[in-house]
Amino acid sequence: MKILITGVAGFIGSHTARALLNEGHSVIGIDNFDPFYDRGIKERNLRDLETSVHFTFFECDLRNYHQLIDILKNDIPDVVLHLAAKAGVLKSITDTETYIQNNIAGTHNILEWMRMHQVKKLVFASSSSVYGNHNSIPFSESANTDFPLTPYATTKKTCELLNYNYHYIHNFDIVNLRFFTVYGPGQRPDLAIHKFTKSIWNHEPIKIYGVGDTARDYTYIDDIVDGILKSISYIFLSSNIYETFNLGNHKPIELLTLVRLLYRTMGLPENYIHTEEQLGDMRITCADIQKAQQVLGYAPHTSIESGIQKFISWFTTEQTNSKYS
Repeated sequence: MKILITGVAGFIGSHTARALLNEGHSVIGIDNFDPFYDRGIKERNLRDLETSVHFTFFECDLRNYHQLIDILKNDIPDVVLHLAAKAGVLKSITDTETYIQNNIAGTHNILEWMRMHQVKKLVFASSSSVYGNHNSIPFSESANTDFPLTPYATTKKTCELLNYNYHYIHNFDIVNLRFFTVYGPGQRPDLAIHKFTKSIWNHEPIKIYGVGDTARDYTYIDDIVDGILKSISYIFLSSNIYETFNLGNHKPIELLTLVRLLYRTMGLPENYIHTEEQLGDMRITCADIQKAQQVLGYAPHTSIESGIQKFISWFTTEQTNSKYS
């Protein structure tokens, strides 16, 4: 297959592109190098991808529809994997307009480009944040998602609805994937596991918001990529579908438990302080993955202990060999 990946230079995008190339597919990649974090990290993510003759990259901002049309006029994919989005769940509270433009308008432009070129298969990266503080644990795809806590979550929910419009009106095949707290080597520096590990490495105290009893369904990157690849295969071989799947680990870990695991794995004494809870922070995320298991054959297998060990090994090497950490 030929797959177009938006957000290809990011954490999930670069891992997925690498896996697709290893399977013999062709990948067209788009990224706008959003300044939310260091461009150099994303450029490094692309280096090994750009050695492949089956990989083509374009720097493009999805908000610029005319640029999108121009760069892709000769590259028509079989499937679009739309991962690009303005990152930072809590930052969206203070910069809402930017998130609306990047996430909603950008997604609309991708959908319109697909309609114009009769590309009708889309795998979309949604988020567990759409569930808000849902009372029913684990979160099922059929749960009410009308009460997101942040503008970021609202943009993801809105994009799911836009996707349904294009399925219903234009006969697109759509798979929405709700990711649950993805981590692993190459994780964004602003995310908890990376940020905490860096603080421990630098012998700085970790800030724990609240008492540390919030919990996340941490999901290792290899398991997420496996779910994405299975979704691409599923949509390529299917017709007349609109589906939403949770991709998680189904094993929430409390914040304080995670912090203590990081200290233990790094062999350093615990050093953390408690601060006030953050507005918009979900109490817990927990994926019901039965649907993904039954339909896609999704089967996450990386334990939090194994995943953290792999991340810390990567982080240690990065600290030694790279200025990006």
